[in-house]
Amino acid sequence: MAGGCCNHCEDQTGQRDGRYRKILWVALVINLSMFVVEIMSGLRGGSVSLLADSLDFLGDAANYGISLLVIGLSVTARANASRIKAFSMAAFGVGVVSLSIWNLTSKVVPSVPTMGIVGSSALIANGVVALLLFTYRDGDSNMRSVWLCTRNDVLGNIAVLLAALGVFGTGAGWPDLAVAAIMSMLALTSASKILRQAKAESRAGLRGSSVESESVFPRV
Repeated sequence: MAGGCCNHCEDQTGQRDGRYRKILWVALVINLSMFVVEIMSGLRGGSVSLLADSLDFLGDAANYGISLLVIGLSVTARANASRIKAFSMAAFGVGVVSLSIWNLTSKVVPSVPTMGIVGSSALIANGVVALLLFTYRDGDSNMRSVWLCTRNDVLGNIAVLLAALGVFGTGAGWPDLAVAAIMSMLALTSASKILRQAKAESRAGLRGSSVESESVFPRV
């Protein structure tokens, strides 16, 4: 009976991992596609928030790829992967700040139609990914990092649309810069949360390995 229960649990875990893997592949393709669309549109339209969002899409695509590689690995391996993703999110936040400073000095006024159309397309794309990943939002630090990245994307897309309205209403570029700054803070905050959870999971994983070693090689 106990063996049958374990097999049943393993089957459920395998099915869950299989579904999660398929979702990650879908998310990876969507994010790579939107990265190409947004970086071209951001450069043509002069929007730093779109450029920031395009970098976010690229970072998320890399994060989804890392998550695909570590599915089924140990807790410590997944926690280490989460650290890599957290540092990439932090790098994204710093990059956005740099882009904002550059645009502030150049006094570029972005194209409102470009921001509106591309921002709406990005919101739809990220909304689909967020719905697919919603079930896995409370998993380990690796799953949580993927969910936080996607949630941040949706919030960022909404912010880009608000920035477009702000640029349209004021005729100035500062709403675009303000949204970019908010997006960078969101990335830095999420990176901090992921690092804390990954640290806790690494400690738990090490304790588990220690207990397992003592059970196999008992002290005399």
